[in-house]
Amino acid sequence: MTTVRVRFAPSPTGFLHVGGLRTALYNYLFARKHGGVFILRIEDTDRERFVEGAVENLLATLRWAGLTFDEGPGRGGDRGPYVQSERLALYREWADVLVQSGRAYYAFDTAEELEAMREEQKQSGVPLRSYRRALDLSPAEVQEKLDAGTPAVIRLKVPDSATIAFDDVIRGRVEFSSEQVDDQVLMKSDGYPTYHLANVVDDHFMGVTHVIRGEEWLSSTPKHALLYEAFGWEQPVFAHLPLLLNPDRTKLSKRQGDVAVEDYQRKGYLPEALVNFIAFLGWNPGDERELFSLEELTREFSLERVGKSGAVFNIEKLNSVNQHYIRQYDGAALSSLVRPLLEARGMDTGSDVHLAKALALFRERVTTLEDFVTAGGFCFADPSGYDPEAVKKNWKPDSAQHLREVLGVLAGLEDFSASSTEAVLRSTAERLGVGSGKLIHPVRLAVSGRSSGPGLFEMLEVLGKDICLRRLERTITTLG
Repeated sequence: MTTVRVRFAPSPTGFLHVGGLRTALYNYLFARKHGGVFILRIEDTDRERFVEGAVENLLATLRWAGLTFDEGPGRGGDRGPYVQSERLALYREWADVLVQSGRAYYAFDTAEELEAMREEQKQSGVPLRSYRRALDLSPAEVQEKLDAGTPAVIRLKVPDSATIAFDDVIRGRVEFSSEQVDDQVLMKSDGYPTYHLANVVDDHFMGVTHVIRGEEWLSSTPKHALLYEAFGWEQPVFAHLPLLLNPDRTKLSKRQGDVAVEDYQRKGYLPEALVNFIAFLGWNPGDERELFSLEELTREFSLERVGKSGAVFNIEKLNSVNQHYIRQYDGAALSSLVRPLLEARGMDTGSDVHLAKALALFRERVTTLEDFVTAGGFCFADPSGYDPEAVKKNWKPDSAQHLREVLGVLAGLEDFSASSTEAVLRSTAERLGVGSGKLIHPVRLAVSGRSSGPGLFEMLEVLGKDICLRRLERTITTLG
């Protein structure tokens, strides 16, 4: 039985898109499910769009997501190199094979001539490949131009009036008329191949058995099918994944929200949450289950359960999944994730015990790891100020006097626990003849700078006596 071999083949033109992560995930799951090989190939032949550092970012992102490849840059394998710019001689060799067999041809049109032809084509409706002026040249004339150094590309010669068909695991039988397919450039004048030629040559020589990629590549597949046929090579199995959509069902784009995996990393989404969420953007297990580890996804995944319809990227659902995973972490594990975020902002996280207790206050209230910083920063640094709305609502003419009373009784406590601080605060309110809220709200404002948050008395215990007394003094002086 043939070993399953799949590949994830991104272009290093920027940060990894969430759609790219889904493609990588589905390839990874399919390979692991079938005991196959997951290949990473870097398709860097578009030198104009190449971004420095993009490859390193890509590798780091895959490691973060837990998607380990079996063959690729830095991991060996006997089908390399796995970076296309290191395989240029191979593409030239097979482009020449196509020219010699009459399945491709040299073209010498300038950019200006091509633009004029496109404009004429728009007006006439005639397919662009009807302008095959280079095919009117004799072999000697072609060679003369090449010898003279005239810039040239190699184009695929698409047959006329043909039906190009292939089977897709997700979409079934797919057919295109050759009239819909232009004479695609295979080799550019700079000596680099286009995506189409390099993709087919690499998939063949890397032994790829299944091509799992986004729907946006579906229209390119007829060109690839023609290339496989022209070379006499066996086609891989194709599976084109549904588009990712915004809530308004337009194609997912940065105009309506974050699309780079790095954006979600930076905001504090957990890798297991993002992977779990992305797995469901097109696939489902056939029942009501929604929470899966990577190992569980591997056992359950199948291409047959991937749908054709576009999948909506629902941020509320991602938030819910991320909340679930945050709540699964114990204190030590959560502390190891959040501590670097706090320290990066110059906050003193204190002892492991203090950090774990502080994070426990917010565990049920946060959506992302970053929320621990924005919501719980006052546990690690004095508030830089007081929320104006909270001051307006909770600071009254008698609040300073009330806080002095609270300051006095808290200073006398030996046991500064949640239960003891609650007892003395409520008894003080009773002694002053006011409701407990008249003390609770100003105290919360004093220690956190806000009007809402976790339970006040648990907050006081975590902050400790010295910090609480200092912040009460400061508030009395500041707000007066």
